[in-house]
Amino acid sequence: MNVYDFDNTIYDGDSTADFYLFCLKRHKKIILLIPSLLKGTLKYYVLKRGTKTEMKQNMYRFLAKIDAERDIEDFWRTHAGNIKRWYITRKKADDIIISASPEFLLAPICKKLGVKHLIASQVDVKSGHYSGENCHGEEKVKLFYEQFGGEIDEFYSDSHSDDPLAKISKKAFIVKKNKISEWNFKG
Repeated sequence: MNVYDFDNTIYDGDSTADFYLFCLKRHKKIILLIPSLLKGTLKYYVLKRGTKTEMKQNMYRFLAKIDAERDIEDFWRTHAGNIKRWYITRKKADDIIISASPEFLLAPICKKLGVKHLIASQVDVKSGHYSGENCHGEEKVKLFYEQFGGEIDEFYSDSHSDDPLAKISKKAFIVKKNKISEWNFKG
């Protein structure tokens, strides 16, 4: 089985950021949440306080102000073309996508692509609250073993934050735009 990160790997861009901007254009009122978003981001990245899950949960507060199900459907109508061609040509029936992006956002595009296996952050689509941790780094390995056990034949990601998954794969590849190279571990 092959495992793929989603954002900047098989999707050209960051789907969560793209979805947020998409919603911001549709729902001007969520601009009022930007100060708390900036505060939470500075707290996590600059002051090194709190967790990534807390920081992202703060960002997802905008979900309470929109009709997320409808917006997600409309978003993928306009952004499905961001799925990279190289993935479309090599995808297999048993592929697994594992991502820090929320499951509610990725499930519709996975269904459209015919991807049956998705591991992603569990975020409530109406409130933005997490149930569990952000699906990132070692958490991806933990969730992969819980759901699939087994071995990864090939792993693809754009980021060394995914070194933990790359280490448990027979082969691992780093993706930069449309260029795929063998994984080189840092350090």
